[in-house]
Amino acid sequence: MSRTFEPSERFREAVARFDRANAEDPNVETADCASHPKELLYAQRMSDALERFAPEASEIVRLAVRCQHIRRWTVPRDSYPEGRDGYRRWRTDLGRFHAETAGEILRGIGYDDDTVERIQALLRKERLKADSEVQLLEDVACLVFLSHYLVRFAARHDDEKVVGILRKTWRKMSDQGRAAALDLDLAPELRALVARAIG
Repeated sequence: MSRTFEPSERFREAVARFDRANAEDPNVETADCASHPKELLYAQRMSDALERFAPEASEIVRLAVRCQHIRRWTVPRDSYPEGRDGYRRWRTDLGRFHAETAGEILRGIGYDDDTVERIQALLRKERLKADSEVQLLEDVACLVFLSHYLVRFAARHDDEKVVGILRKTWRKMSDQGRAAALDLDLAPELRALVARAIG
């Protein structure tokens, strides 16, 4: 039987500070008939998905999940060149930026260097596939994309583009993540695209 996670006061403070940072996002998304700062909503969805997928997750993973996109809007994609190389540079720099931003917050409330550096390694997605906690973070991110953002992405792109992105997403996931993805309540047209991507 897995042990229920009991958040410490320091953990609660870290989440509160992450959320305050993300609440400054000027970009707004509507969910449940209310408007939310985009990255705050994303962080909440990440935590909710982790709780469903891996309720036994460590404090380190829970913190990394909550701050994966911290202040993401301050490093816009269009500040980098178009194309694959520009995209890769942007993603790499984002990982470093999220790690540095989260590290400042965590150190400010007393987390030790080893814990902070471990969370930063997760945020930079170091040793994906080889590191089970990095893989868990990636699985959760993929599940959140499929659950909440695929429908919007599919509406803006043709089917071939969507299938290509789904194939890349599938390759990044573990077997457990893929099983959870197949259990998601997706619209029939989206489920058909997933089937094409993994078929």
